[in-house]
Amino acid sequence: MKLPACFKAYDIRGRVPDELNEELAFGIGQALVQLLRHDRNDGLGEGERKTGDRIVVAVGKDVRLTSESISAALMGGITTAGADVIDIGLCGTEMVYFTVFSKGLDGGVMVTASHNPMDYNGMKLVRVGARPISGDTGLHELARAAVAGGFQPSAQPGQVTKSDILEDYVAHLKQYYDPAILKPLKIVFDAGNGCAGPVVRRISQDLPFEAIETRFEPDGTFPNGIPNPLLPENRDFAAKAVIKHKADLGVAFDGDFDRCFFFDETGEFVEGYYIVGLLAKQALKKAPGSKIIHDPRTMWNTVEVVKRNGGQPVLSKTGHAFIKERMRQEDAYYGGEISAHHYFSQFNYCDSGMIPWLLIAQSVSQEPLSSSVNAMIAAYPCSGEINSTVADIAATTDNIAKVLIPQAISIDRTDGLSLEFEKWRMNLRASNTEPLLRLNVETRADPDLLAQKTEEVLALIRG
Repeated sequence: MKLPACFKAYDIRGRVPDELNEELAFGIGQALVQLLRHDRNDGLGEGERKTGDRIVVAVGKDVRLTSESISAALMGGITTAGADVIDIGLCGTEMVYFTVFSKGLDGGVMVTASHNPMDYNGMKLVRVGARPISGDTGLHELARAAVAGGFQPSAQPGQVTKSDILEDYVAHLKQYYDPAILKPLKIVFDAGNGCAGPVVRRISQDLPFEAIETRFEPDGTFPNGIPNPLLPENRDFAAKAVIKHKADLGVAFDGDFDRCFFFDETGEFVEGYYIVGLLAKQALKKAPGSKIIHDPRTMWNTVEVVKRNGGQPVLSKTGHAFIKERMRQEDAYYGGEISAHHYFSQFNYCDSGMIPWLLIAQSVSQEPLSSSVNAMIAAYPCSGEINSTVADIAATTDNIAKVLIPQAISIDRTDGLSLEFEKWRMNLRASNTEPLLRLNVETRADPDLLAQKTEEVLALIRG
């Protein structure tokens, strides 16, 4: 059976209604309950479950205009199949994760398309313990069942209970920072009209910061464009606000706030690569000798920081489902991706967009962000992720491999093609969520070489 295009490597994302619609969402709800029943029969996560005989699923949604109808259809499918739903309403993806692992539920679904275009929507699905349901762990089987249909309605349909979990979630976040260290910083927050605004406002009530709120009101029409600060063209607003308000720090979020991005006190954007290094250093102060997970796109700085601070760097394939699985396997304390996904063992190995800014604000209370990262930037300058649309991703990658592998001193295919040379390295990989080829280049303290090699590889990709 050919699966609908919306089923990706580790989540669901597609155009509404062509690739994802209410009918399919209803079927996904039914198929999810079937999968979670199998989990119970197999004894998966038995010690984490607190829901008794009934299967219970948490459902949240982002601010997109189609999220209400898609989530309603999803919940209809879940309850028709005989499971109960805890509807936590408008929220961030990590709040679904939190609800699942803190309440011991069987699973959860966040209805979101993250940073995809306006006409997209999607879902991120987890099972007990907030373990991701990905292509390797049941998502494709779920997809086939959802499309095939034929489910018999349960004789005892489930119920939907609305729940506000914000206060429990905020209480949980307090374990990650030391209030005695925090200073009265001035922080610009750019929520991009996504879901982060109300949550940041509540968290800030308990902190000594002057929070400068920008684009805080959730608005599914996205009047200022889709919030995705990973794209350079989406950073100007926050950068200018930091300068205008003479702030100590700038923080910008994507739509479902599972990622946050940082600007130093000068308004300069700080690549996620160096934030991984900074958070790894902090993590190793709390948990000396622990394992730190990182992705292969850019990694020299991370590996050096982790080793220098007594930790153990562990390489993982890119993507939240793969990182979380590796976090559990290694019992790693922290994991970070350059795309601004950050994972924490205390958060049940899940990623969070709120925990990182609390940790960075604590760091800035002791030292300006620029001072914390400038040495890393100088030692390992990087290109940032550069996207290219090509006719044939596999053929393009093979061509580059033929040209560059003879010169490389190290080759790694953990995720895409990573090539290491004496003074520079690169990673080229296909996106798991979009039809793009992504390039990252870094050098050893040589910005001129960085510019040269980035241009050369891009010429091979686009030429």
